[in-house]
Amino acid sequence: MIKIAERLQQVEEYYFSKKLEEIRQMQDAGKEVLNLGIGSPDLPPDGGVVDELISSARNNNHHKYQAYRSSAELRESMSRFYYNTFSIRLNPKEEILPLLGSKEGVLYISMAFLNPGDIVLVPNPGYPAYGAIAQLLGARVIEYNLTEENNWHPDFDELGDIDLLKVKMMWVNYPHMPTGTPASDELFHELVSFAKTNEILLCNDNPYSQVLNDKPVSILKDNPDLSHTIELNSLSKSFNMAGWRVGMVLGHKNYIDAILQAKSNVDSGMFLPIQHAAAKALQLSQEWHDERNEIYKTRRVKANEILEGIGCEISPHQVGMFVWAKVPKDIIDTHELIDDLLHNAYVFITPGEVFGSNGQRYIRLSLCSDEKIFVKAIDRIKAWQERKLQLV
Repeated sequence: MIKIAERLQQVEEYYFSKKLEEIRQMQDAGKEVLNLGIGSPDLPPDGGVVDELISSARNNNHHKYQAYRSSAELRESMSRFYYNTFSIRLNPKEEILPLLGSKEGVLYISMAFLNPGDIVLVPNPGYPAYGAIAQLLGARVIEYNLTEENNWHPDFDELGDIDLLKVKMMWVNYPHMPTGTPASDELFHELVSFAKTNEILLCNDNPYSQVLNDKPVSILKDNPDLSHTIELNSLSKSFNMAGWRVGMVLGHKNYIDAILQAKSNVDSGMFLPIQHAAAKALQLSQEWHDERNEIYKTRRVKANEILEGIGCEISPHQVGMFVWAKVPKDIIDTHELIDDLLHNAYVFITPGEVFGSNGQRYIRLSLCSDEKIFVKAIDRIKAWQERKLQLV
């Protein structure tokens, strides 16, 4: 057998890739597992968006390779969306690049800016892909701590103790996943000032801005010259289009051109009917988002009931499509709790440690299941607890 590349020794298989396979095997064995761990929206996109996809796909001329920058219509829709949502004017010809999902953007941004040996600051806890992709490219990852005591914000005094001369890039993600901490103008102002002072490219991953969030904020607003900031956004969460793979990166023309240079050597553009449908989605009214959020609000009540039933502590100030909770003090091993729930209650919840060592005593529950699933999970967990009491 040919030896695999050494770079793969720097990263592990994505946690959810392994766990979903374990769940699939349990389901094949006849076990009904309630998956409350994955943030994949179960609600459908708007009906008009689906109709637009079908209508466009019926046009025989829409099945060709498309422009690497995607259509002018889609970029203009993204520009209007950013103006209507964040009051930011972006040039659709130069400052916006559609992506096949924002995870693709994490890769291409990293490819465009990182050299081997460059340092990347990534949040702990945070989205594992930031660090994994940097490591695959030979960059050095330094985790910066986010803690409950500091409201899951960066500790700028602690950051000041790092040798920042070789730091090229810093990833932030507000509204924050997994903790649900909202963004704020004050936080973004401090982050942008830090980036400019230390000549760091600040990348904000912003896919949860409209999910249970009354105050959408973009990091680009505090940096109008776009000199030190890039932002990723996505239609996956806010528009129930995760499987469609539509995202965007927004920033200075020079940055967008560099990202396109990497991207154009890997993929061959987005299917035009998906572009047409995405442009339609970006025109949806605030009322559409409000209706979706009302469903999530109802689910969040049930999610809190599940977590409180386990004895967890929950902050009331979370936004986004997850609930982040602190496990009881008597639980020593969070992974053991998760596996106990999976194999004895057939309910899957994500352990916080997946997102970094600062998530060790936390768990994350997704709101992407029907309310009936939550009710069933509540009943199963109650039965699971009763069995455990009988064994004591």
